[in-house]
Amino acid sequence: MRYSVSHKQQTRDKLLQSSAALAKKEGFASVGVDGLMKAIGLSGGAFYSHFSSKDALFSSIVEHELSQSLARLGEGEVQSRERLDRCLEIYLSMAHVEQVQDGCALPSMGAEIARADIAVRQQAQEWICRLQANWARTLESDSLAWAMLSQCVGALVVARMMVDPDVQARVLSSSYKELSQRIAQP
Repeated sequence: MRYSVSHKQQTRDKLLQSSAALAKKEGFASVGVDGLMKAIGLSGGAFYSHFSSKDALFSSIVEHELSQSLARLGEGEVQSRERLDRCLEIYLSMAHVEQVQDGCALPSMGAEIARADIAVRQQAQEWICRLQANWARTLESDSLAWAMLSQCVGALVVARMMVDPDVQARVLSSSYKELSQRIAQP
C-alpha cells in the first residue's frame, strides 16, 4: 500500500522531532537507526524512505533545532533589551536544565556538531551567526553578543554537569545576574 505525500511528510516530521529529542537527551551517536524508528513506532527499514543516511538526519536536526531557536528569539524583529533579558531568564532556568529534550540543541549537541562533517558545522555556524547578529543589533555590540551567547550555552552545560540542584541553580542564577546587568547597561 502506498502512502500519500502528506502522510510521508508527517512521518518524516515526527521522526525529525522524535530524533531531535532523543539526540538532545541521550546523544545522537548513541542511538541507532532502529532505536530512532522504534521511538515513533516504525521499523528500522522505513528510515531510508525519509533520510538517505543517519548523517542526513543529523544535518536536518541541526537545521530544524537552530532555526526554531532563532524563530523563538524573533529573528529580524527589533528586539528590546527587556525582551532579551526575559529570554535569558527562561534559557538560564532549572526547567531548561531538567528538560534537555525540549531545550536548546547547542548545550546538548554542541560537541557532536563540532565533530560532524564540514557541511553540518557550516550549517550550524550560519544559524548561530544569525542569532548572534540579532543579539548584536539589540545590544549594539558584536563582542558582547558573542560573549553572552557563549556564556548562556556554557552555563547550561556546567549546570547540567552538576549533581546537586542547589549548585545547578547557583550556576544559572550567577550567570543570569551577570548577563542581566550587562543587558541593562546602555
